[in-house]
Amino acid sequence: MFFATTTPASFRHSLNSPVARSLERFLSDAQLTSQRKSCAVEQDEKFYTLSFDVPGIAKDQLTIGIEGSVVRIETVQGAPRHYKSAYELPQEIDIGSSEAKLENGVLTLKLGKQLPVNRVTALQIN
Repeated sequence: MFFATTTPASFRHSLNSPVARSLERFLSDAQLTSQRKSCAVEQDEKFYTLSFDVPGIAKDQLTIGIEGSVVRIETVQGAPRHYKSAYELPQEIDIGSSEAKLENGVLTLKLGKQLPVNRVTALQIN
C-alpha cells in the first residue's frame, strides 16, 4: 500500500499568488545583500584586495581556486561552517604575485593584476 500526500487546491493557489512571489523575491534579495556585505574590495594599479569574513574557519579548512579572472572560495568537507562563493574580477589575475592571509576570522586576498599582453605586430611596408 502506498500513501501520497496531497495539498488542498486553495493552498496550491496561494503559493502562486503575487504576494507569495514578492515575498520570495524579497527574501532572496535580502540573502544576496547580506552575502555581498561580507566582501570588501579595493584596488590600485597593480592589485585587487578582497577581504572576507569567515569566522570559525581555519586556513586548512579553506580552498581558494583562481581561473583567469574568477576567484572561487570554498570550505572543505568537515569544516564547522559552510562557505562557498565565486567572484569575477574585470581583469585576469597573476597568480605569481598573489597571496592569501587569514587572521582573526578575516580572509584577505591580495590578487595581482595580470598585465595585458601587447599582441600588436608591426607589418613592414614593401
